[in-house]
Amino acid sequence: MSALSLRYVALGDSSGVGVGARQGGYVEHLFQRLRRTRTGVGLLNLSVSGATSATVLSGQLPRALRSSPHLVTLGVGINDLWRGVTPEQFESHFDSLAKGLASTGAAVLVSNLPDMSLAPVARLAANFLPLPLIAQRIGQFNAAVERVVARHGLIGVDLHGPSRVELPGSSDYFSADGFHPSDTGYLRMAEHFWPAVQRASERIGETTRATG
Repeated sequence: MSALSLRYVALGDSSGVGVGARQGGYVEHLFQRLRRTRTGVGLLNLSVSGATSATVLSGQLPRALRSSPHLVTLGVGINDLWRGVTPEQFESHFDSLAKGLASTGAAVLVSNLPDMSLAPVARLAANFLPLPLIAQRIGQFNAAVERVVARHGLIGVDLHGPSRVELPGSSDYFSADGFHPSDTGYLRMAEHFWPAVQRASERIGETTRATG
């Protein structure tokens, strides 16, 4: 990997893998877009379907630290939400992840959680988990993400705000299971990540030229 001008490492859950789509998740979309803008881009996608903040911390972070990344994306939390992880536990795990990733010196981009109370699967489960409660818990998780991002000087990517606007009027953002994004949904996620990825890539290019 030493010959690469940009080493992109992705950590996260099924959205990083691309479950539910034919063209890959948001990570693959970002990687392909980076390859169209510069040469020497490599991807190490550590994302695992079903991952939580705890399993990213224990399984993915050590590999990320060994990879000497220039650019990192992290998207995790939905599985924590559904599995009853408390906001306090989530913030503790997330803080450890952020501390580790910040130590690499890479540009670290962290997304918050989209409003999954608007997902078809949430409406189907509303009798067991009321939609207002889902929205409240997402708000608590996103407040934790915001605090951790500020604490460690990372780059936040807002998926929650756009999801509140886009999901109610779009029936094609989710795959057939009503939970994972569709190809359209993953593409939109990547588009929300892209401005921050592009700025980070340009800074990495300037640093590489200066030290090369």
